[in-house]
Amino acid sequence: MALQWKIKPFNSLSVDELYDVLQLRSQVFVVEQNCVYQDMDGMDKEALHLLGVFEDKIVAYTRLFRPGITFKTASIGRVVVDATYRDQKWGNELMKQSIVAIQHHFGESQITIGAQLYLKKFYENHGFVQSSEMYLEDGITHIKMQLM
Repeated sequence: MALQWKIKPFNSLSVDELYDVLQLRSQVFVVEQNCVYQDMDGMDKEALHLLGVFEDKIVAYTRLFRPGITFKTASIGRVVVDATYRDQKWGNELMKQSIVAIQHHFGESQITIGAQLYLKKFYENHGFVQSSEMYLEDGITHIKMQLM
């Protein structure tokens, strides 16, 4: 089965979509990764939201930024797939859709991400290269990576 993809600015998200996105992010980034941090950082209003929907449930998500918001280049953040569906390898399709959406909506091909270190190989498989030393963000080791 395939995912249905939707891309929306913040003010076009329905209340249910927003709730489901925040629930998914909290489930993975706070509970699963055992990391207490402020997920709702005020940046959602600046982002385009890419939703991967399967059987009426948001199971994959990223937020996309034009250049100058989080990095000098366009960026992808809050990359998440519901743990129940990770065996489907939908993270790969999520990244492909995110890159295409940035090209389409922002006319940009240079993309920067703040990647959790353990996902370095995953992002390298999508053309990203490490562009910083390791750093801690909310107690988790990250690296900056770029797609040129």
